[in-house]
Amino acid sequence: ASSAAATVSASAKQLDLGAARVDGRVIVDISAIEVDTGNEKYEIEVQVSNTSGFGAGIFIAALAKLGDSSVSNESADTVVGRREIAFSNEINGTTYRYMRLFTRIAGTIATGINYTAYAVLGQR
Repeated sequence: ASSAAATVSASAKQLDLGAARVDGRVIVDISAIEVDTGNEKYEIEVQVSNTSGFGAGIFIAALAKLGDSSVSNESADTVVGRREIAFSNEINGTTYRYMRLFTRIAGTIATGINYTAYAVLGQR
């Protein structure tokens, strides 16, 4: 129920994409999402950086806006299911080596969101 980097077994994870441009998709399988009070907002960001550990130079390569329709700007509240987020680690001519997911949460949150995710990668 708070904003944080995605974890595996309670440890924040990042992916080393290497030095080349990578185009890919993050597959997000949502198993639970709270939209009871009408103001829950969840943003799953695909963040990239050239700093291992994401201490500096963080950029958002892509994101999915989820939650109550009044704050997600979609026609209906987000429900359990699959979302795909297309991304590239090249922004304005700069290639960023590291990638992670970060979930940004706002609103009246009791239980929040649960999801699993994985990346499908390709190189040019």
